[in-house]
Amino acid sequence: MQPSGDHFTSVARPPAADLIRDQVLMDIEPAVAVRLTREELTRRIDQMIAQIANARRLLLNKAEQQALAAELVNDMIGLGPLEPLLRDDTVADILVNGPRMIYVERRGKLELTSLRFRHDAHVMHVAQRIASTVGRRVDESSPMLDARLLDGSRVNVIIPPLSLKGPCISIRKFSKSVMDFSKFAQLGTVSPELARALEIAARCRLNIIISGGTGSGKTTLLNALSRMIDPDERIITIEDAAELQLQQPHVVQLETRPANIEGHGEILQRDLVRNALRMRPDRIIVGEVRGAEAFDMMQAMNTGHNGSMSTVHANSARDALGRIDNMILMANTNLPFRAIRAQITSALDLVVHTERMRDGVRRVTEVVEVTGMEDDVISLSELFAYRFTGEGPGGKLVGVFEAHPVRPRFLHRLEYFGLANAFMKALGVQGEAP
Repeated sequence: MQPSGDHFTSVARPPAADLIRDQVLMDIEPAVAVRLTREELTRRIDQMIAQIANARRLLLNKAEQQALAAELVNDMIGLGPLEPLLRDDTVADILVNGPRMIYVERRGKLELTSLRFRHDAHVMHVAQRIASTVGRRVDESSPMLDARLLDGSRVNVIIPPLSLKGPCISIRKFSKSVMDFSKFAQLGTVSPELARALEIAARCRLNIIISGGTGSGKTTLLNALSRMIDPDERIITIEDAAELQLQQPHVVQLETRPANIEGHGEILQRDLVRNALRMRPDRIIVGEVRGAEAFDMMQAMNTGHNGSMSTVHANSARDALGRIDNMILMANTNLPFRAIRAQITSALDLVVHTERMRDGVRRVTEVVEVTGMEDDVISLSELFAYRFTGEGPGGKLVGVFEAHPVRPRFLHRLEYFGLANAFMKALGVQGEAP
């Protein structure tokens, strides 16, 4: 994989740059630097670079001087070489594998950039700056960190001795634009019929789980579904790191809290789900179910909080139910398998599975209804499925979103909201709902 040069132009680093850089850092007061705006600090450092270069008779052209000033400003008040990536709206993920390898994800594909840190200590400096903004630390005694940047981007840091490639930083950027189903249809994530069916499912308060792998677009899809929620409803969101962008006025956002340096004060998602039940929610949205909170989430869906939603990491829609099954079992080892699966069957209406495919496009590949149980096995009925048919120009995959015209178990709920016929039409059934 070749370094990407499309978005970041790098100026060759002159031999004098390191000398000037060290002198600027010695001469400028950190307390003064943090009080200045980025523009003011850039002007002051630009002047200092020119003065030092003249005094030492070091040769720098204008482009080199500006590049060095930008580098110093980014190191002092930003995240070093990651700053231009954070400002680039085409970048979705930033992955730092030690000082010499910085990858980005654009349009669903990874690219190696030409940007570099100077050394491991430079990466550590940026990692510690991130940690300090959330009142945490990252060092040998605490070598892992989950945090959130001021713009909402999610950050994970892991350093030696756990990481053998040096300090590693992973940033999932916070999207400033909220996707809706019309945009999904344009991108090929869904068909217009599937988009309409999902809009109706969210509006009619069906309980929905979105499954998929890392970076498959689960949270983006959850945000789109949430746009269908009535503005009069009271919504409680629960997340490890707040990513949901709900547009309704009556939203209460809850966020977990890690343990402090002494190992105390941790608040888990399960604690927040239990607390949310006492807050008179109309809907509960859990950003990602990953542990014991799965049991409480199923309880909430079974006790009048219709329209609740969540995501789960899984390889298929059926695998998602298996993962929820295991999470409940780990949280409540005294419950029999049949009781757990009966609760899941009663709680869930739809599982929507999304994948990031090899052409970089994220697509909804399965929409299945949870229909009941046969013996101890949860029964599923496929409503939509993406069928791959070939490959088009530029490596883009070609396929169709097939609808299966079946009568869903939740049709009475759709009738209550007056949308049963519209849903059945999206499934390819013409005329009145059967």
